[in-house]
Amino acid sequence: MSELITAELVDLDLSAATKDAAARSLAERMVAADRVTDLDGFLADVAAREAQMPTGLDGGIGIPHCRSEHVSAPTLAFGRSAAGIDFGAADGPADLIFLIAAPAGADDDHLTILSALARRLMDPEFTAALRAGTDPGAVAALIRGEEPTETPDPDPEPEEDDATAAAATPFRIVAVTSCPTGIAHTYMAAESLAAAGRAEGVEVTVETQGSAGFKKLDPAVVAAADAVIWAHDVEVREKGRFRGKPLVDVGVKAGINRPAELIAEARRKAERGEIAAVSEDGGSTDSGDRDGGGSGADHAHFGVRLRTYLMSGVSYMVPFVAAGGLLIALSFAIGGYEIASAKSVADHFVWGEADSWAALLNQIGSAAFAFLVPVLAGYIAYGMADRPALVPGFVGGAIALTVNAGFLGGLVAGLLAGAVVMAIQRVPVHATLRGIMPVLVIPLIASAVVGFLIFIVVGKPIASLQNALTDWLNGLSGSNAVILGVVLGLMMCFDMGGPLNKVAYAFAVGGLADPTDGSLKVMAAVMAAGMVPPLAMALATTVRKKLFTKTERENGRAAWVLGASFITEGAIPFAAADPLRVIPSVMAGGAVTGALSMAFGATLRAPHGGVFVVPLIGQPFLYLLAIAAGTLVATALVVLLKGARRTASDPAGEAEATGSDDSRVTVAA
Repeated sequence: MSELITAELVDLDLSAATKDAAARSLAERMVAADRVTDLDGFLADVAAREAQMPTGLDGGIGIPHCRSEHVSAPTLAFGRSAAGIDFGAADGPADLIFLIAAPAGADDDHLTILSALARRLMDPEFTAALRAGTDPGAVAALIRGEEPTETPDPDPEPEEDDATAAAATPFRIVAVTSCPTGIAHTYMAAESLAAAGRAEGVEVTVETQGSAGFKKLDPAVVAAADAVIWAHDVEVREKGRFRGKPLVDVGVKAGINRPAELIAEARRKAERGEIAAVSEDGGSTDSGDRDGGGSGADHAHFGVRLRTYLMSGVSYMVPFVAAGGLLIALSFAIGGYEIASAKSVADHFVWGEADSWAALLNQIGSAAFAFLVPVLAGYIAYGMADRPALVPGFVGGAIALTVNAGFLGGLVAGLLAGAVVMAIQRVPVHATLRGIMPVLVIPLIASAVVGFLIFIVVGKPIASLQNALTDWLNGLSGSNAVILGVVLGLMMCFDMGGPLNKVAYAFAVGGLADPTDGSLKVMAAVMAAGMVPPLAMALATTVRKKLFTKTERENGRAAWVLGASFITEGAIPFAAADPLRVIPSVMAGGAVTGALSMAFGATLRAPHGGVFVVPLIGQPFLYLLAIAAGTLVATALVVLLKGARRTASDPAGEAEATGSDDSRVTVAA
């Protein structure tokens, strides 16, 4: 097993000024050590993890981390910054930066080492030693745990503590910690809670539901606990074990930053006899701050939670759209558009007839599409209230199709199903009923309520709205279509895979559920605009090489393929290093492409594929012209803005534009 960190992965004079630059600098060391196979792909995964939640911790620590298919071996790189780098911590910049890279299928042994490091970061002596170290090899050994960070007390004097402990049974808390990646925050919150418990004389036992495995707490320990703390950013597994206990339910960062407050809150709830009604698979009735910042934070983060619910549904829906859409598009390419009215292949299929194969593809794709709205609704509800919400969500989505409420009806049905289930879960029930609640009572009642609401109350108004939207899309022409194309292009290129990009994409694929000429134009404009950012950066690094570093030029070669494949994220490394110049440029190019695609009347039935589905595109040559025009506009603006910066800079600034990666990223805007 290779060492997790070596001297080559330690930078005691990290000169980066931003968190993106710091991640790039440390990741380059991983590439040089053959631990990372694709620098930009890995950095995109790091950026995606950072977008979920800042990785700065109180005490001057930054821990950017992710699991990535571009990591060949679990690896840790360490950088020490004299000036400090902002990683979003409440107490200011971080001077100790750990970049943690785990393979997509990392083994438990390595992940246990990673979790051990996360726990040690809570030890002041360990962090002090890191700040004082002068030799990279010695610092790497310290991080690997090859040097002791604690000296045993030669005279612990246990008698008084033992007598005090024997005088009364300590307050007992069981806790669960988890974070989206399951590498660092999970274990740091666990260690922080345990340390706070020792300081308060409280017995805290923590279950870490992280990447190193999920080992359940002993049922006897749970039964004996006086209260429960959940510090989590992903769903707690097997929640029903904790029912009937006082519960504090917060985000994982609260477990790291204010463990003593959480313990005090748990004790107060126990003293007041507040019991959270936790179902076997559902949520809880606890009114604590799920976001870790008080009731005000709860309201401030409602939009974030709503987006999470919707994206949960979209993420499960997109594979159905991709499979069904490509199959239908291929059927049209083989048999023409009239193949949609062919007889069922179960009744008529000729092996040597191309039209029979086209009809087969069309009917399989149509079957996949039939699940689109129910899956969307079901998994929106699932994201809100876990498994008990799946049945009413799917039922609501199916009814939305029945009343012709379509994609919008599915959105509403999913939200209604999740809300109804959450409301039912808040109703106290007798212990004898709790076992059947998630499998019988909740699906039964919630399905009936959601079905009533969709059939009788909201279904028809939503169907009218859906029809109006469809008519509007079909009636788009001239300036109206161009304006919509501009808006979609701007959204696709602003955050390149982020929330706005996903909203525009979801709007487009939603129209494929019941395709019309207008919705097919929207899908074409969205994909065309999404191809512009990586293609523009690829072209810019080709025509003006001196404006980019060697690494960026290498990234530019990869961006050709990414852009051609409609992988907008291929431009993220460029945008992260120089956002003030790159993002406005690609947004302008995306707006041009979206507008031209709509103006040309290009259509697209496939939800993905880039240039590889050009034969399936209506007006293919004009479509490619729109992409080329937007790419040229974005490239020209990037070159102009970067060239102006270089012209205005001093000799050091010119070196920054042409020299090493480290000098460039340090001063990038």
